[in-house]
Amino acid sequence: MPLWPDAKTSRELNRRDFLLLGSGAVAGLLCPKVMASPHSQQERTLAFKNTHTGESLQTVYWAGGAYIDSGLQEINTVLRDHRADEAYPMDRGLLDLLYALQAEVDCHNAYHVISGYRSPMTNARLRNKSSGVARRSYHMQGKAIDIRLPGCALTDLHRAALGLKAGGVGIYAASDFIHVDVGPVRRW
Repeated sequence: MPLWPDAKTSRELNRRDFLLLGSGAVAGLLCPKVMASPHSQQERTLAFKNTHTGESLQTVYWAGGAYIDSGLQEINTVLRDHRADEAYPMDRGLLDLLYALQAEVDCHNAYHVISGYRSPMTNARLRNKSSGVARRSYHMQGKAIDIRLPGCALTDLHRAALGLKAGGVGIYAASDFIHVDVGPVRRW
């Protein structure tokens, strides 16, 4: 489908097509490196190692202009709440942010995941133990992740995430991870 449909094809533009075009435009604004890279237009791959379960995954989650359901499902599984063994659909914008972050730091090792999705019950338990856990955490919506990237200094990863201006970014140097989310742009 052409980016700017003519009068005939505009009648055929359905709600799904409209939403896909809009989400692509937003992703281009939020993550220009993703949209600018010629390779990213062919496929996007992410790799994760869950530090709690030991599970590893490398998968193509986007190819040929569309998200790949099987890749998304694999990511949802490895980023699940390991305490409750509950998976949740991770936000596609978060995945694109992680892809753009790797491009920004030019390091394509597997992300070490400290926390992906958190169920509301897990979040409440963690909040009772720590003041650093938000009551309405973006982790509960699949819009946040706590990570480190072997081969990339934590401060460099943090600085690159801040530079993308695609959401919230926090650094937890004592625990050796950063938090990124696709909520409002903010830092801590």
